[in-house]
Amino acid sequence: MNVKVLGTGCSKCQALERKLMELAPELPVELEIEKVTDINKMMEYGIMMTPGLVIDGELKSSGIIPSDDQLKSWFQEAATHDR
Repeated sequence: MNVKVLGTGCSKCQALERKLMELAPELPVELEIEKVTDINKMMEYGIMMTPGLVIDGELKSSGIIPSDDQLKSWFQEAATHDR
C-alpha cells in the first residue's frame, strides 16, 4: 500500500513517519512509505498545513498526527477496499 507523508521535514512530519513505521508490523497490509517534501507536489493534494497523510492516492489528514486507532482504521478500510 502506498503511503505518502507530505511535509518539509518538520518535527510533526518526522513524528508521523516514525509512527507509521512503528505501526507497520501491526497492520494488515505492507506499507510503502514515501516522503514528499516538494511544495508543488504537496499543493497537488490541496493541503494548507503539514503533515499531510495520503493513503493510496487519497488525502486522509493534514495538519495533525492521527491517533494510532485512526491510522489502523484507515489502513483496514483501504485493505478491504483493495480486495
